[in-house]
Amino acid sequence: MGPRAPKESLEAEIRVVPAHRASAEDLQTIFGVRGMGAICQCQRYKLAPKESFASVPMEDRQLRLIEQADCGHRGRQTSGLVGYLEREPVGWCAVESRSNYVGLVRAFSVPWDGRDEDRSDPSVWAITCLFTRVGYRRQGVSRAMAKAAVKFAKERGAAILEAYPTVTGGTLPADLHVGTLTTFSDAGMTEVHRPTQRRAVMQISFSR
Repeated sequence: MGPRAPKESLEAEIRVVPAHRASAEDLQTIFGVRGMGAICQCQRYKLAPKESFASVPMEDRQLRLIEQADCGHRGRQTSGLVGYLEREPVGWCAVESRSNYVGLVRAFSVPWDGRDEDRSDPSVWAITCLFTRVGYRRQGVSRAMAKAAVKFAKERGAAILEAYPTVTGGTLPADLHVGTLTTFSDAGMTEVHRPTQRRAVMQISFSR
């Protein structure tokens, strides 16, 4: 059997909408029923002090994500973006004010080690997760989501948008869905700091 043909990029075909315009069912279709995405439900940086995945049942994590995203409503407040290939939900991007990620604000090394700034500044936004549905990975979905996140943050009034990609390939479960240097550089972001050997901080400024 010869080498497998590379998958074609879907990037140009992905339609991205604020998550409040998606359904709860679409979000769960993206995360699936197994693996780190299904377990996390994008709550890693949303858990309160002393909470953990063990202390917050899966059903509660799912409900929290739906409430944070404000699925099925038409308000302006949401916690991320959903990508579609035609009518199929294929990608998720968590993007909002950095101060809304309570677990990130109280974290030590990533992204704070070596940085001295106001962690509560609401004008600084962050992308904390890029998750692609099984069957659609390595086909440009994350690149489409990252580019849409840059546009979304700017439109919503962010002064700076940052992300925390892996540098070495993301061998740890917690690093699998934070994106790569290339993904964010293609979206116009540049590396500004490296808090650990495995992780970088990338930013784009919208200051006028």
